[in-house]
Amino acid sequence: MHIDLPNKMFYKIGELAKAFNVKTSLIRYWEKEFKTLHPKKNKNGSRVFTKKDVVALQHIYRLVKEKGFTLDGAKQKLKDDRRHGKQEVPTNQLVISRLEKIKSELQQIKAQL
Repeated sequence: MHIDLPNKMFYKIGELAKAFNVKTSLIRYWEKEFKTLHPKKNKNGSRVFTKKDVVALQHIYRLVKEKGFTLDGAKQKLKDDRRHGKQEVPTNQLVISRLEKIKSELQQIKAQL
């Protein structure tokens, strides 16, 4: 899944919900369910997500929404990946995201020709 977010240090939950096309309540629910997703809170008490959180959210989204894992299955997959030292998963997700963005841009160029 390609998400289009500006290059910032922190993202609001509404920005992420719009980018992932989900409700903010789902992101808050996933925050409670998955230990890899842990946003900070600003002085107003609002959640702010770092780029690391966005990568974790992309991975969770891919497992649950795209690959059809149950929440328990996704948790187990993340746990197994950590146990087997597969820390490159977020990096792979970043590469996939970049390639999807490039593909989208190429399709737009093709449509203009």
